[in-house]
Amino acid sequence: MDLSGEHYNGMPAAAIESPYPAQKAVKSQGLGECVTMRRLPDGRVAVFNSKDPGGPALVFTRPEIDAWLDGAKKEEFDNLLT
Repeated sequence: MDLSGEHYNGMPAAAIESPYPAQKAVKSQGLGECVTMRRLPDGRVAVFNSKDPGGPALVFTRPEIDAWLDGAKKEEFDNLLT
């Protein structure tokens, strides 16, 4: 596995190579609603829809993921669900 390749926004999720396993929330498993995340070798995180492995991935830095998780924990995005 060649891990030296560049990971970029919009690359096919299936093309992401990383020694770290993909991970999705337990709540989404079995429901067909799978937002999947995968740590990349350089510390960034790829986010993609596991139902569409050829679809695009979004790649975020650790500070970007930290900010999003903080907002999610503080329910800052709950208004998007109503």
